[in-house]
Order: sequence, then structure tokens, then C-alpha cells
Amino acid sequence: MEKAFWKTTALEDMTSTQWESLCDGCGKCCLSKLEDEDTGDIYWTNVGCRLFDAKTCRCSDYANRLARVSDCVGLTPQNVRTISWLPKTCAYRLVAEGSDLYWWHPLLSGSAETVHEAGISMRGRVPVLESDLAEPEDYFDYMLEEEP
Repeated sequence: MEKAFWKTTALEDMTSTQWESLCDGCGKCCLSKLEDEDTGDIYWTNVGCRLFDAKTCRCSDYANRLARVSDCVGLTPQNVRTISWLPKTCAYRLVAEGSDLYWWHPLLSGSAETVHEAGISMRGRVPVLESDLAEPEDYFDYMLEEEP
């Protein structure tokens, strides 16, 4: 049996199809995060990006997201190793660290639904989008105690 590509292929050597398939569809990257400017600590919110589709847990305009959302971070093999806010369950982070994927990841389960069934995704857990908030202070009402 052939070994899984994420165990044998460096992130930098993956095809675009392989790279994109690492995304489990949890939607956590699409949440607004607050950073303490003094400490650098990251605080999670359950506020979705204005392009976040809460039903599908995906970006509603993925192809154009970087042009449409100025602070959208496009993940690359180089930056996934340095982004401190990537979720602990993120496949990009796990592979970069040399860890394996969780059982619910679509590449292992064969289904895009297992990430939702396992309660990992943000489906049904994003009450508001950033475009619905009037003031920066409004984000404080949606701060989470810990990473979702």
C-alpha cells in the first residue's frame, strides 16, 4: 500500500491539489482573532470573515479572497511554520510539525462531513460576520475563552 502523500512529500513539493486537500474545512482560519499588541497573545473570537459561509464552513469567494479581504492570510508552505494562530488541529500545522492527521480529516475518513460530525468545525458556531459589526470594540463581545 502506498504511503499517504502528506507523510512522504514536503509541503514545498506538494502539488496545488495536494496542498488544497490538506484543508479540512473547519473554518477556524476564517475567524477574526485579536492580538494583544503588548504581549503578542492571540485571542479567538467567533466572528467570521465577511466572506465566510457559515452553512458550508468555506469561503464564499475563495479564488478572490486575498484581493477582497485585505487582512486575509493566504497559507503557504513557508508561512504555516510561523503563523502562531493556526489551530492545533490544522493539517497544515500538523504536517509541518511532522504529526499525522486526525481520524476525522477528509483525507483519512473519505468524507468532508466528518470534520463537522466530530465537532471540530465552526459550522453553526459563527453568530456574526465582521461586516455586521460597527465598531472594533464590538469584537470583544464575541471573544472565546480558548481556541475553538
